[in-house]
Amino acid sequence: MVAEMREEHGRILKGIGGFYYVEAANQVYECKARGIFRKTGITPYAGDCVRIGIEQDGSGAIEEILPRKNYLIRPSIANIDQLMIVASMCDPAPNALVIDKIIAAAENKGIEPVVVASKTDLQDSGWLREIYTSAGIPFLSVSSENGEGISEVRAMLRGKVTAFTGNSGVGKSSLLNQIDSRFRLETGEISQKLGRGRHTTRQVELFPLEEGGYVADTPGFSSVDIERGERILKDELPYCFREFLPYLGKCKFPSCSHTCEKGCAVLHAVEEGTIHRSRHEDYCAMYEEVKDLKQWQIK
Repeated sequence: MVAEMREEHGRILKGIGGFYYVEAANQVYECKARGIFRKTGITPYAGDCVRIGIEQDGSGAIEEILPRKNYLIRPSIANIDQLMIVASMCDPAPNALVIDKIIAAAENKGIEPVVVASKTDLQDSGWLREIYTSAGIPFLSVSSENGEGISEVRAMLRGKVTAFTGNSGVGKSSLLNQIDSRFRLETGEISQKLGRGRHTTRQVELFPLEEGGYVADTPGFSSVDIERGERILKDELPYCFREFLPYLGKCKFPSCSHTCEKGCAVLHAVEEGTIHRSRHEDYCAMYEEVKDLKQWQIK
């Protein structure tokens, strides 16, 4: 008599060495992916919601990858609710263009961007806050030294899948270690269980938070990954600046690039102070980079 396989729905926490670790029914199952995924060129990502079949011995197989609401290529992660962009106020100083490139990539994927200014015990974040709050982008100030803003970050993580990005030295690791009382300990335990250290450190791993939600551990994830992996065509770029949206379609010329044309509604909003000049300058810089980019070049 053949034992009946039971099915569960869950979420991939990590994929490594051909195995996928799926959280389902309050436990983690080690699963292989069915051959159909290789044949169709579909690769399961951390964050994927999946249907798995579980044998009596506890081993499992991924039977189906459920539709993704979004995904990033570098790092490979799916179904992200928000991207927290950590920028230090000093050492290194914040680079608004880098931040805006990451925000645009998030907006293009339907991921909510959140700017997190770190090291605010050393340098005031008021000028950076003004840029992003005027654009309608959530902004938090944090200090791992005095605990400022940690509870606000923790509240925003609740019930969501969140990835953090930030270049080296911005204090991302210090912030992550303060978010959850179990985070540092659990990272070590899970990594040992799943074999971290024997494989590449470029793998993405989701960690459940004690108050609900997941944080994506994305080793080495920086603005460079976003810039290389998530290119945006010039016609899509204006829609990645949310404060531009009320003015799109109101320019004198339908082909307006919103960079220098007369009769541009976006430029008029910049002159009026409704759109922050820093954001528009970064839009223009990004437009120059992609204005000759074709669809086939971003694949």
